Amino acid sequence: MNCRHCEQQLEHVFLDLGFAPPSNAYLSENTLDAPETYLPLKLFVCEHCWLVQTNDVTDAETFFTDDYAYFSSTSEGWLKHAVHYCEMVQQRFQLDKASFVVEVAANDGYLLKNFVNQGIPCLGIEPTKGTAEAAEKIGVPILQEFFNSELAEQLAIKEQQADLIIGNNVFAHVPNINDFTSGMKRLLKPEGIITLEFPHLLELIDKVQFDTVYHEHFSYLSLTSVISILSQAGLKVFDVEKLPTHGGSLRVYGCHQENERGVSVHVAEMLKSEQDYGLLDLKRYSDFQQKVDEIKYSLFSFLLEQKRLGKTILAYGAAAKGNTLLNYSGIKTDLLPIVVDAAKAKQGQYLPGSHIPIVSPEVVAEQKPDFVLILPWNIADEITAQQSYIRSWGGQFVKAVPELEVF
Repeated sequence: MNCRHCEQQLEHVFLDLGFAPPSNAYLSENTLDAPETYLPLKLFVCEHCWLVQTNDVTDAETFFTDDYAYFSSTSEGWLKHAVHYCEMVQQRFQLDKASFVVEVAANDGYLLKNFVNQGIPCLGIEPTKGTAEAAEKIGVPILQEFFNSELAEQLAIKEQQADLIIGNNVFAHVPNINDFTSGMKRLLKPEGIITLEFPHLLELIDKVQFDTVYHEHFSYLSLTSVISILSQAGLKVFDVEKLPTHGGSLRVYGCHQENERGVSVHVAEMLKSEQDYGLLDLKRYSDFQQKVDEIKYSLFSFLLEQKRLGKTILAYGAAAKGNTLLNYSGIKTDLLPIVVDAAKAKQGQYLPGSHIPIVSPEVVAEQKPDFVLILPWNIADEITAQQSYIRSWGGQFVKAVPELEVF
């Protein structure tokens, strides 16, 4: 396989999680006994451009289907993050009713609705039917398509170029990242701005966030690799900031290379921090597999021990990262009988691979479990606050990443 960005041959395996079903391919009662598709889940690191990426096995259409079950509005914390972003970007770049905002992967309209409320013209591009329809119901204009350079050309011809292009947690989801970036270049007005948010590779390695690895995430990004990708398309990064979201993310600000906007010192500082940490050295990637396996063994041993002691355990949050964790750890319904989730679209379905049923959060109070295993650790504070009543009967929370923690 060659690198998706620089096309150099990939030789260095960073992580091998064996075979797994797509993490968002939830099962219904009717499909529970049907054969599941298992795909290799392996990451390579390119020693030329330092892009970490999955091995080529399929395309985006395989994962982002009409029944795609991730709805951004389910998380209160994520909604607040979107509000703060919209307030900041409107003020910083003087967006008004004469501006045009495009969000790629608009999901259920959780973010663009803030622009709609301010009377700022916008367009969401979202390929999955369920989320696109949810966005339209709240008044967000949606184009139900996958974004690429061809679509960007069509929009540009229609004079729908953007003053602001938003890409929150989508840049890592595209298999042809060069074409996607060229599309952003074509869609952007001469003085326009791009903001991209994505989980930071440095944090993934440092905090052993291996469960964020799944087939939908084709790339695992550093500022170093993103600058290379944008530069090849004629774009430049002029600012970057660290975010606490998704276990530690970056927000990158881009514009046309010919734009005279100055480059913030934050860019050089972040590049230096990545180099100092070792992201440009293969040694940094060599012991990650061992750390991942230790998490796997610790979680399995804990669940097995509690099973033997007669303790009750359920999981909270039917997140994609949870499916990576459970499937790699070999955990099934015998050790973890149910998972609760607030998203109604997931309730009544089953986790891929493990076949653990997804139920309403009301079940927690009914069953009074001894332990609640939090799968989406990135919103653990939100979950523990909502479910704090489990302590009334002596219940405890559990996290597996970056190490087993009972609290």
